[in-house]
Amino acid sequence: MTEPTEGLLIAKTSPGEDGSGGGADVLVLPHMANRHGLVAGATGTGKTVSLQVLAEAFSSIGVPVFAADIKGDLSGVSQPGGGNEKVDGRIEQLRLAPWAFAGSPVMFWDVFGEQGHPVRTTASEVGPLLLSRMLSLNEIQEAVLTVAFRVADDNGLLLLDMDDLRSILKYVADNADEIGTTYGNVSAASVGAIQRALLNLEEQGGKPLFGEPALDLFDLMQTDANGKGYINILAADKLMLAPRVYSTLLLWLLSELFERLPEAGDLPKPKLVFFFDEAHLLFTDTPPALLTKIEQVVRLIRSKGVGVYFVTQNPIDIPDTVLGQLGNKVQHALRAFTPREQKAVKAMAETFRPNPDVDVESAVTDLAVGEALLSVLEADGSPSMVQRAFVVPPHGHIGAIAPEQRQQVMVASLVAGHYEQLVDRESAEEVLLARAQAAADAADKAVAAEAAAKEAQQAAKPAPRPQAPAPKKSAGGGYKRQSMAEALGKSVLRAAGSEAGRRLVRGMLGSLLRR
Repeated sequence: MTEPTEGLLIAKTSPGEDGSGGGADVLVLPHMANRHGLVAGATGTGKTVSLQVLAEAFSSIGVPVFAADIKGDLSGVSQPGGGNEKVDGRIEQLRLAPWAFAGSPVMFWDVFGEQGHPVRTTASEVGPLLLSRMLSLNEIQEAVLTVAFRVADDNGLLLLDMDDLRSILKYVADNADEIGTTYGNVSAASVGAIQRALLNLEEQGGKPLFGEPALDLFDLMQTDANGKGYINILAADKLMLAPRVYSTLLLWLLSELFERLPEAGDLPKPKLVFFFDEAHLLFTDTPPALLTKIEQVVRLIRSKGVGVYFVTQNPIDIPDTVLGQLGNKVQHALRAFTPREQKAVKAMAETFRPNPDVDVESAVTDLAVGEALLSVLEADGSPSMVQRAFVVPPHGHIGAIAPEQRQQVMVASLVAGHYEQLVDRESAEEVLLARAQAAADAADKAVAAEAAAKEAQQAAKPAPRPQAPAPKKSAGGGYKRQSMAEALGKSVLRAAGSEAGRRLVRGMLGSLLRR
């Protein structure tokens, strides 16, 4: 294995009160950085700044970073710092002078294309399992959605956007009897529920997430001309209005990295470091099958050269099976006012390697802003004893930047103009629409042909000849003509039914009697 890069300074213990000593450095070793990590603490204790410090440190050694920006504060990493009294005070406190201020190479991303380059994927890449979680479907509805995906695959239909999903679901519902014999029963009620969930997702602004060009994950793994890794920042303030969409999108990114990256083994530094902010959303109401998948990805993605750092308010938000795999820990202050919070503090303390000089349970409630309990992996992979230290200030600006500065960064980006142009190629919607139109045209032609055939058949028949009434037979078997008197009598009887007939009869009888 290549010799590891020198450790990354992320925190420093405070010097002695008498001014002697410089305090101990807390270093993250790059060749241990893909063993994952945790940044935890209550709101306002300094988690975002710790995330920025870690991101800058990894970028400085050529490691690309991906992080979601929940509040917009992380965008300042793109600009040089300085001019902040609190930062200057921390530099003096920890005796860090001279402390260089500089911005890091940044690429901004945004699902809605407003504060960064558009982030899109296709419905096929997300798959029915993650899409079901995004849509909050139950098991039966998830099974129906799986059938729809399978029907699309077997028929060579591309599922790219939400219109394709609606089209394939309609096709499955219209052909439920035929499909049911091959793939399983499909109820109209389940299809209707999925359609409503898609409509709800669209109302939440999720439609731009699906389409092309889809995000190329290798665009997240770039370095600049100076060898610094790009820090990819996903604008998530608007996306967080749909928390399940946010968490599922980040989980999809992790899953795609796991699927596409080759095995790398132990590297001198990671290929990518992935920060998962508001990590508790990933595990809230997660079905067992998906939770198993998450645990598998976190456990195995290390071998692909990717480090995953979960950022959350409380460590108990993360399942023990995942928490046990997080080697580098930065624990900011916790609140312990309720029995549940006190239990969480005790559980958190047990995850650290004990240090006789640090009482974790009492210290974690007394930490100042920017102060943390830290434990990092040593060169042999064992966790260091917990230390109480101050996180060093970032080299970049702390806080959000102006929209003009963001726009300048986007214009100068490596992918500027590529993802902004939406592509709409032929997919399931167009194919199924064309098939339906062709079937309707064929039906119309069949009806017209049948009508034409009937007309031709009617025209080919000869006109019927008028037939004279058959003469009556006589008593001897022959035919005889009616006499004038018989004919006149029958006419008289037929006319007798009306008033005019009766007047005619009286006139004729009177004439005969006179004769």
